[in-house]
Amino acid sequence: MDIRKHSFEYHSYPDSAALPTADLRLLEEAREVTAQAYAPYSNFYVGAAILLANGIVVRGTNQENASFPAGICAERVALSTAASLYPGVPILTIAVSYHNPKGSNDAPISPCGICRQTLSEYEGRQQQAIRIIMGGQTGKVFVIPTIRHLLPLGFTAEDMQ
Repeated sequence: MDIRKHSFEYHSYPDSAALPTADLRLLEEAREVTAQAYAPYSNFYVGAAILLANGIVVRGTNQENASFPAGICAERVALSTAASLYPGVPILTIAVSYHNPKGSNDAPISPCGICRQTLSEYEGRQQQAIRIIMGGQTGKVFVIPTIRHLLPLGFTAEDMQ
């Protein structure tokens, strides 16, 4: 038996003011778009902003539904929009933020498991890492160089060959 360890490095910023300008702009887009989320059940408003290789930013928000499994996360809304409007254009970075009127808004949040799997699929499709910026409306910000760090041993297309 072998014991293996998975670890990764990421950047942790005390607040968004410490981010490089391009990352700050993308996070601000994600923060701003949370106001357009449809979250009448959870009251947890999530926004995502994607920077494409052509310089265009695509935004998405969570969209809830009374039939709870029918809702969709902000990350997947933004990914689907980017793939539909700009097919074949690589995704460089995705920023994710949220607004929680019932609680704190000052800590980074991480994509759910389905979003991690979907982001991993996009990385595989484009054969290029997707950076992820995670932050609330204020407070710490994490920047992770590749979604694969958030989904170790993930299921990929290679597993089906």
